[in-house]
Order: sequence, then C-alpha cells, then structure tokens
Amino acid sequence: MNQIVYGENLAVLRGIAPESVDLIYIDPPFNTGKRQVRPRLKTIRDQAGDRTGFGGVRYRTEKSTESLAGYRDQFDDFLGFLHPRMVEARRVLKPTGSLFFHIDPREVHYCKVMLDEVFGRECFQNEIIWAYDYGARATKRWPAKHDNILWYTRDPDHYTFDLNQTDRIPYMAPGLVGAEKAARGKTPTDVWWHTIVSPTGKEKTGYATQKPLGILERIVRVHSRPGDLILDFFAGSGTTGVAAAKNGREFLLVDESAEAITVMEKRLGLKAVGA
Repeated sequence: MNQIVYGENLAVLRGIAPESVDLIYIDPPFNTGKRQVRPRLKTIRDQAGDRTGFGGVRYRTEKSTESLAGYRDQFDDFLGFLHPRMVEARRVLKPTGSLFFHIDPREVHYCKVMLDEVFGRECFQNEIIWAYDYGARATKRWPAKHDNILWYTRDPDHYTFDLNQTDRIPYMAPGLVGAEKAARGKTPTDVWWHTIVSPTGKEKTGYATQKPLGILERIVRVHSRPGDLILDFFAGSGTTGVAAAKNGREFLLVDESAEAITVMEKRLGLKAVGA
C-alpha cells in the first residue's frame, strides 16, 4: 500500500473495501471559524536585535503570517460534514480495528455524541487528553492547552491493544517508587503530556496543523501490529504515514488540499495519485 491519495475523502472512503483497515487516525478541521495558518519566524541582521549568531552578530526575529499551507476552518453544519465520513470509517475498519478522532474541547462533546451513534456507546474506550504547554496565555480565562482524542473500536471487547509496545514516561514523584521503577519509567495514562511541534525544530514541515510524531507513534505502536494498514483521511502533513512507516506498518493517506499533498510528497518521498 503506502499510498498518498489526492482527492475528496468521502469519495475515496466509499471506494475502500469493507473491513480492510486495521487502524484509523484522523485530525479533522476543528470548526474554529478561523483560517488555519502556521506562522513562520524569519531573522534579519540587526545589531539591536534579540538574538546573537556566529561571531557575535546580532539578529532580530520577526513573525510572518505566510504559511506553506492553510485552510478556512468553518462549517455551516460541522456534524453533517463529519457523520457520513464516520459511517464509512466504521465500515472499512476490521473487526479488531480502532478509530482515533482528534478534536478540541469546544467540539468534542458534540462529536462524541455523533460517534456514539455511529459506533455505539459500548465501543467508546477512552478519551485521551493531549496536554502541552506552549503558546499565548489568556488573561481572562484559564489558557486552553490541550486537545481531545476519542478512541472507538469496531468491537467493544476485541481490539488491538499492546501496552508493552508503548514508550515509557518519567514518574512525577520518582522518590516514592524506588530507584529501579524510576529508572524504568511508567506507562502513560489517558493524559499525554507532549510538546507541540517546535516552530523552529527539525520535525516541522510548515503545515498549519501539524501534529507531533511522538503522539502518532504511540497510537500506531499500541493499537496496530507490524504489517497492518493505517488510514488517515484528513492526512495534512502526513505525520500518520511517517509514524506508520517508522514502525513497519502500511499507510493510506488522503487529503484534498494541494498544499498538504505537496508537504506529504516531500516528507514521504512518494508521488500522490488522484482519487
């Protein structure tokens, strides 16, 4: 497999065979009502600047609103847009497959009710909180620094879950558990502390809503097996594909944005095909 598809995702989903996908991760638009862009930093030589470079040369940094990719994140009927895609997602999942649905706190409760209807409340397994600590700080309310990831399975009792494959994280109070346990670390809970993609780091692609590879690798390793097929039909920057490839899984990535396709082709070294 290992394929990037340039096309409208509902049409692509309807062409996928029933019960053929082992794991789905999607990060759909969040219906923020804004245009999603990823700001860039540029440096300009300036002796009064805020950064010092090689040889003591000073530079100033400026933010640019230009972005490699962006889109208008607003829907008149957000759930009406999502619902038929979730019906198709359930159809293409194998009996032991899982769906991970990444959304923000403003929309998560509406989306959960919709997913309960499509998958059945008994197939809801976890709400994972991805917590981070980066960006602007609100002054009139508690700063919003988390996303929500809803995990549903095709079957309520039979699904792929291998906790032995997860990364381990430090204990918050290592002195309480002893040196051996502290050195080994612990398995994560349903709250995942993980930094965002650094605006100046090697992982960044410039895509407006790129998600960290560490989050996707954890999902891929625990909820699929080597050789399994991973589907992301809001693929964006292609992080799901990178996580799948790094861990010996196959991937199918779908997006209708030309900017997203350009990013994925460069990142994964594949040429997209048309739907």
